[in-house]
Amino acid sequence: MTGRAALSRIDPDRIITGGPELDAAAAVWNGAVTHRPALVVRCETTEDVRSAIRAARECGLPLSVRGGGHDWAGRAVRPGGLVIDLTRMRQVSVHDGVATVAGGATSGDVAVAADRHGLTAATGTVSSVGMIGLTLGGGYGPLNGRFGLAADNLLSAEVVLADGRVVRADPELLWALRGGGGNFGVVTSAEIALHPVSEVLAGSFTFPWEQAGQVLHGYGELLDRAPDALTSMISLICTPDGSPMIVVAPTWSGSLAEGRAALGEFAGLGTPLTAAVSAKSPLDKLREFDGAFPAGDRYAIRTRNVPDLKPDVVSALIEAYAARGASAAFINIHHFHGASTRTAIESSAFGIRREHFMVELIELGSPDSDPLAVAWPQQAGATLAPHALPGGYPNLLGPDDQEQAAAAYGPNTARLRAVKARVDPDGVFTATPLPAAG
Repeated sequence: MTGRAALSRIDPDRIITGGPELDAAAAVWNGAVTHRPALVVRCETTEDVRSAIRAARECGLPLSVRGGGHDWAGRAVRPGGLVIDLTRMRQVSVHDGVATVAGGATSGDVAVAADRHGLTAATGTVSSVGMIGLTLGGGYGPLNGRFGLAADNLLSAEVVLADGRVVRADPELLWALRGGGGNFGVVTSAEIALHPVSEVLAGSFTFPWEQAGQVLHGYGELLDRAPDALTSMISLICTPDGSPMIVVAPTWSGSLAEGRAALGEFAGLGTPLTAAVSAKSPLDKLREFDGAFPAGDRYAIRTRNVPDLKPDVVSALIEAYAARGASAAFINIHHFHGASTRTAIESSAFGIRREHFMVELIELGSPDSDPLAVAWPQQAGATLAPHALPGGYPNLLGPDDQEQAAAAYGPNTARLRAVKARVDPDGVFTATPLPAAG
């Protein structure tokens, strides 16, 4: 079948080849990504996806997949390529504690469907992120301590492979999809485990910058004894006038009575400027930070994993943030512990299972800047490097992060390469950096 013949099997109204409509269809969350593809195929069925893959291969076009579109590095849109757009495939159904999730559904779509049944999923921290993309790369979020990564909750997947075959992932492919990224095919549907949590406690504590060292160090000590029900994030942020401050955002998913006592301890880290704890649904918790990083703004992001918040690491974080200059920059630090660490490293492709803190280094650029090339996240990453663990979070690694990518999957690297060679020997799918053979 030729590329033209393959495309002829798709409703022509779903194929976008030029003009402002193409620009709109190619837009992703990060406004700094301006890649212009040759065409976008707005798939509505698995058969559409099959035809789009065949067309791209027959025409020799680079292929990429747009799920939720929450992409900072431009991996969902390749210049001059064919984009498989799954945003019309957002169906979610819930049955017997399991969500069946279409390839373009967002975390918010899943949370809404689960909430109707008094259930929740292990999602990320904002509702606009695609659930499948989050899951394939790992999936840090506020329920990791109790229920593991999003990837740990992946039960099954329907995948369209590079040769156009539609398969239900066999055990080895499913293993690779649990944290190995979008390197193996297009996931058009997946089953995801849900959990009987209808209410969580969410805390918010802000502290003055002058107490940054004290707060960060005490925070690390407090989390050394964190139970599974407590997962927390701490951020170094700028206020609108450019002043730095510290924000602590813990989430408790167990007994609310126990949670109020546990979250109350965070107020003792320093002299809080504000302190609030409230009960809310997991859905409302997921939406809590939706406005913090709006779609269409221009971002640059790097990532590092650090083993703890001991004094040398705290000093490096403060040094890195102080070097941001006048730019709007943020450091988000996610705690990885509990159930996430009790999953054997060989049971999924995700390459790190020891307790650690995943650090996001985010810079917001001005409309006339090129944040993909700005220096601060790279400089901050270099400042943290002597204190960091090997590798980094695959969902945040960019195409130039080859050194970190080479170590991101740890002892699972060779097995991942073997799966890749079996299901995509020609390297059609390249969304997430996968270490090349040594």
